[in-house]
Amino acid sequence: MAPETLTPERILEATEEVLRRYGPAKATVVDVARALGVSHGSVYRHFRTKAALREAVTARWLDRTSQELSVIVTEEGPAPERLERWLTALFEAKRHKAGDDPELFATYMTLIGEAGGVVDRHITDLEAQLTTLIEAGVSQGAFHTPSPATTARAVFDATGRFHDPCYAAEWSRPEITDDFDAVRRLVLRGLRS
Repeated sequence: MAPETLTPERILEATEEVLRRYGPAKATVVDVARALGVSHGSVYRHFRTKAALREAVTARWLDRTSQELSVIVTEEGPAPERLERWLTALFEAKRHKAGDDPELFATYMTLIGEAGGVVDRHITDLEAQLTTLIEAGVSQGAFHTPSPATTARAVFDATGRFHDPCYAAEWSRPEITDDFDAVRRLVLRGLRS
């Protein structure tokens, strides 16, 4: 049986498992190579440095959320309903990442601190998605704002408690869903006025 071709995706999957097992402080490129059954030089052919590998695995993790949300943005239908689903999906995605795999979430929190550019690109992407939804609402006559991009940034900031990882400890509180619903309703009312 021929060995599987070493691809960046396989390396990123293995890196995620190694990070889960050892944590960011102890995980090495040698550990990733060992998990793949290759030399560490083979890993470096795809990712020139350990930092580049860690940045790529962080980007992959953040991109999963962006891709899920982009489906809502591209759907047809009333913008207020799509915006409501988008905000809810963002909150749920972040909450599940923190609650379903706390060890890996803690690891990514460390990696995010190292990969500021990756985080900035993620935030820019999410704000662009919000802008698109708000522009659609303006076109449909449902939302009223002179600057959808400025409003999108404001909505993103106003809902930060429900998607910014620094608030992750709050996401398991029983009343967090009610708090989120209140903010979501307030945002949608504000966009409609």
